[in-house]
Amino acid sequence: MNVLVISTVWVEPTSSAAGSRMLQLLDIMLAKGWKITYASTAGVSENAFDLETLGITTQEIRVNDESFNAFAKAYQPNIVLFDRFMAEEQFGWRIAEQCPDAIKILDTEDLHCLRKARQQAVNEDRDFSEQDLISDVAKREIAAIYRCDLTLMISLVEIALLQDFFKVPSSLLHYLPFLLPKAPADCKPFNERQYFIAIGNFIHLPNWDATLALKKNIWPLIKKEIPAAELHIYGAYPSEKVMQLHNKKDGFIVKGRAEDAHEVIANALVLLAPLRFGAGLKGKFIDAMQCGTPSVTTTIGAEGMQQGLPWSGAITDDDATFAREAITLYNDSVAWQKAQEQGREIINKNFQKEDFEEDFITRINTIKTNLETGRRNNFTGQMLLHHSMRSTKFMSKWIEEKNKKEPI
Repeated sequence: MNVLVISTVWVEPTSSAAGSRMLQLLDIMLAKGWKITYASTAGVSENAFDLETLGITTQEIRVNDESFNAFAKAYQPNIVLFDRFMAEEQFGWRIAEQCPDAIKILDTEDLHCLRKARQQAVNEDRDFSEQDLISDVAKREIAAIYRCDLTLMISLVEIALLQDFFKVPSSLLHYLPFLLPKAPADCKPFNERQYFIAIGNFIHLPNWDATLALKKNIWPLIKKEIPAAELHIYGAYPSEKVMQLHNKKDGFIVKGRAEDAHEVIANALVLLAPLRFGAGLKGKFIDAMQCGTPSVTTTIGAEGMQQGLPWSGAITDDDATFAREAITLYNDSVAWQKAQEQGREIINKNFQKEDFEEDFITRINTIKTNLETGRRNNFTGQMLLHHSMRSTKFMSKWIEEKNKKEPI
């Protein structure tokens, strides 16, 4: 099969969990011997993974440019994977025109409308309400879900939200979380570790918000009880305002990008992540559990990961309790060891690649066999595609003509 991945970014597994997630999807398809072309609208990135080392062809594409039509028609993919709903908005109608028989799959990474709604509530200093979900982003994202033949969801919580609140049919959704090997049982022991750690791409706003919460509210409480403690802050793309938080005297050490996230996490005693908004699954906790590093986080931070199992550390939305739990894990080797074992259990029971990969391939093959019937049964999707090709298409063509007259 020919697969075309369309994205607005290049794959950066060292910068974000989304990059690691994409590599996991590509790995499944490569194992089946499928030919893959990864096309992106992004410029060259020095942190991008070299996909060509995996045998994947890369292609730069442009938004609002008819050159994509000729490229897609010549390639004739059997499957088109849109990386986030924005890619489907920009190129979905072109795929429908040039490659009408291609299976269209959307990978949400996380549910953007949920993350944005929670962020709005935090910004307005109030509790989150379901009414916050009714937004333009939600209308766009769920329209993209309907226009595709299948949407990959990384969190069971988000599948339930789509089905129960937005009434999206289960036939359009497929649960595919992080796909991992067994967690190692020989992680670095308690007495060989030193510091607290926080890690996360700073372009991702929940990470910046959590860093501020640590700086203002939580770290002073921890530092008061453990004067010699240090908190090492890692994250790709730190801005000047991030670097200005660095204060060696207070033990608040801003390090910037981690060349090897697992190495710095494996040397830490406890990972701290007071996330007040967000969605999907948080890659930092996967990394921490794989490294045997307990964590303290919020209910939103741990969302979708436990599935009935105890957390690898502690979950609380109260700053004072957060600090106390962090201090306990830092000082108590018995509590720390138990939390480490609980993290290993979460990885080994909830995120094993072998439990999900064949179901995913079977789902694709079923869609391929019943493509016409599936689309006929999804009238809402066909209706939205019709209007997309009348509105998005002509807006794109107008921009395209404008760019020809006024080259940028």
